[in-house]
Amino acid sequence: MSRAAWIGAGILVVVVLVGGGIIAVRTRASGPASEPAGAPAAGGETDRSGVPAVAGPALPVILRLPEFVLENERGESVGLHDLAGQIWVASFIFTRCAGTCPLISAEVSRLAGEVASWPEATKFRFVSFSVDPDHDRPGVLEPYARAQGADAGVWTFLTGTRQAVHRLVTGGFRLPVSEQADPAMPILHSQSLVLVDAGGRVRGVFDALSGEGQAGLRSALASLAAEGPPGRIDAPPDLADTDWLRLRQGAQLAGAAVIDVPCGFRYADRVGASGITFVHGASQDTGRTYRPNHYDHGTGLAVADIDGDGLTDVFFVNQVGPCGLFRNLGGGRFEDVGQDSPVLLQDRACVGAAFADYDNDGDPDLFVTSVRAGNALFANDGRGRFSDVTEAAGLGGVTGHGAGAVFFDYDSDGFLDLFVTQTGVFTEPVKRGDGRFIALKDAFAGHLHPHRREQSLLYRNTGKGTFTDVSGPSGLVHAAWSGDATPFDCNDDGRVDLYVLCMQGYDDLWENAGEGKFRSRGREMFPQAPFGSMGLKVLDWNGDGRLDLYIVDMHTDMMVPLMPDREKWKLRPEDRSPLELLGTDGKHVLGNALFVNRGGGVFEESSDAANVETGWPWGVSSGDLNADGWPDLFVTGAMNYPFRYSTNSVLLNVKGVRFADAEFIVGVEPRKRLSLPWFRLDADGEDKGHPLCKGRQGELTVWGARGSRSSAIFDLDGDGDLDIITNEYGDVPQVLVSDLSAREVVRSLVVRLRGTRSNRDGLGAVVSVSAGGRTQVQLHDGKSGYFGQSSQPLYFGIGAAEAAETITVRWPTGTVQTVPGPHRSGSTVRIEEAP
Repeated sequence: MSRAAWIGAGILVVVVLVGGGIIAVRTRASGPASEPAGAPAAGGETDRSGVPAVAGPALPVILRLPEFVLENERGESVGLHDLAGQIWVASFIFTRCAGTCPLISAEVSRLAGEVASWPEATKFRFVSFSVDPDHDRPGVLEPYARAQGADAGVWTFLTGTRQAVHRLVTGGFRLPVSEQADPAMPILHSQSLVLVDAGGRVRGVFDALSGEGQAGLRSALASLAAEGPPGRIDAPPDLADTDWLRLRQGAQLAGAAVIDVPCGFRYADRVGASGITFVHGASQDTGRTYRPNHYDHGTGLAVADIDGDGLTDVFFVNQVGPCGLFRNLGGGRFEDVGQDSPVLLQDRACVGAAFADYDNDGDPDLFVTSVRAGNALFANDGRGRFSDVTEAAGLGGVTGHGAGAVFFDYDSDGFLDLFVTQTGVFTEPVKRGDGRFIALKDAFAGHLHPHRREQSLLYRNTGKGTFTDVSGPSGLVHAAWSGDATPFDCNDDGRVDLYVLCMQGYDDLWENAGEGKFRSRGREMFPQAPFGSMGLKVLDWNGDGRLDLYIVDMHTDMMVPLMPDREKWKLRPEDRSPLELLGTDGKHVLGNALFVNRGGGVFEESSDAANVETGWPWGVSSGDLNADGWPDLFVTGAMNYPFRYSTNSVLLNVKGVRFADAEFIVGVEPRKRLSLPWFRLDADGEDKGHPLCKGRQGELTVWGARGSRSSAIFDLDGDGDLDIITNEYGDVPQVLVSDLSAREVVRSLVVRLRGTRSNRDGLGAVVSVSAGGRTQVQLHDGKSGYFGQSSQPLYFGIGAAEAAETITVRWPTGTVQTVPGPHRSGSTVRIEEAP
């Protein structure tokens, strides 16, 4: 029997519930009755401190646990990496069990009390997993923990969604568990205690209720304590130095009272309670075989109501491993519905995602881009089930380095067309062991080599379920190093134009000339744009009724080492890279740019006055986070291994005059944990020659900074305020839930559009809401975060107003439709395009 299989051959407990009460308890063996092979021998000898004597061979490594994040008895998210560096004992119980579970908890309590007197006491933790998570919510577990006399700093109790917990128990710990909704059916779970070392590896499984198992566990604990701490390398070496973070936090909190914007609300990361179990996988070339390359740009996410139940679901894009599709169950909880779906695409490094109703059948379809392995289009059947229609739709045969994707109706025929950016060649046509193409050693010099350019693609929707590549005939021949793009009418001529970013060079504005033609006007309309543009968002930030353009710049921040005290500043001109390395004339905004629309196609760069500079930014999402009637900004920012930690940014809109830094004020920063295990090395084996292994022995874990890439803002729990979900690089997502609605009355409206002559989604419509003496304007473009386009309604905070007087829609066809009110706060206004 293999070690991985052996862990499941423990003692099972069958508990029968009738009307919530216990009527019978019995135990039976699920495998060999004797202690499994490879388990530590039981021992009774102890030294003078009461610590069992250490004897015999080293404990075997049975398996390595997967990353998980659940919710503890205090409602906090706790994951495997939060337990790193400590030896811990896992038990499996539930609070309604009146038979074996109290005995298991009593044994854990005794054990915790004993090891508290050991010299190595601070090394140990105890974790009890509820196998009845639907009942055992934090409000139930907290008094249960008190009743056990549990010290919260030593013994924690974890719960989550049933799917998340049961998958962890069966797929992670390899133990049986089964719990039916019918109270007359049995709950089946293990009475084993599982010993996990400081590196997250299972080292032993012991019967909690037998003398042999109890003695064996105590001996094994002493043995692990004697092993010493696991080998750890921080990259950079000062990764744990967060003095700068505390100073910034203190300064921001001190200024909270004087910023003229509502900020008395907080976000908390509820990923452990959400049931979202997605874990992003990073390319080996951003870790163990590190070389600077575009894989580190990460991947996007997109949200949409995929099954028509009125709740917004989430699709996470992955680089190594399967993508994730999670259905919203309501109340902030989700379930994984992608297990058998073709949208997982685990055979390729995916990059961007876009939800849109390309076939006008009333449900959101999904398009996903990838590196060298082809992009994919999935048709939705209306019930959240997807089928791959890439080839049938005429979108196959593309093997470039796909990046962003955006649906928009450039010819106003009522069908959504598609623009797909391509980054440029940054990999070799050879794969590594992780199944991903090897990154070029000089990937970021690609813009200096014309042969590495790849042309982005414009597809026209024929209206018959197929697309035609019209890049050449349309004149939109774009071959810059592009990652993202956004459509909007920049010159008020009634035709939708396209702004395309360049991450290593000049952005471009492709003006829609009508009759299916585009012309390049980027340098003319935006003579100085950022050099390293990454993300962008169109919004009316100052309330003048015109659509402005915000662009975040990552690569300019990479020209010199970015110190924490320089993150809010533009790059100094003297620090700019030489022109021969830029490959441009050097006329750039040296950081983020905010182009304020002055009308008639004239834009004025105002980023410094508006206070929108951020460090190492990737993407930007916009939403009225405090429901005061002004759009705020959430900017993801980080570089991960081998760089220091960097914060995400929350910029609250101060009545259209400027933005106020608020990520610490509203609880987005600092995170509970700033780093994570990035990769592992075997200094005695295959990695002996790795630079980080010099002078070291054994297994080494290299830790790097955590960091976000993409984000989406929406009301995920249906309480009337806006929450935030991120896609992290090489990590679990953040599920940042707002408590605004719990602190005050939130006044807001939701507007859902349905096109008839325009495309069904109404993408491209401009919606104006008049409430409380002022008018807000939003472009319905679906753009959010980085490499993402979503299908969701528009959210309007209306401040102190009780209702909106009017809602006006300028549809993509040019029709202007006014819907008189009053539209009461809290209502969802559905507007169908007039014939």
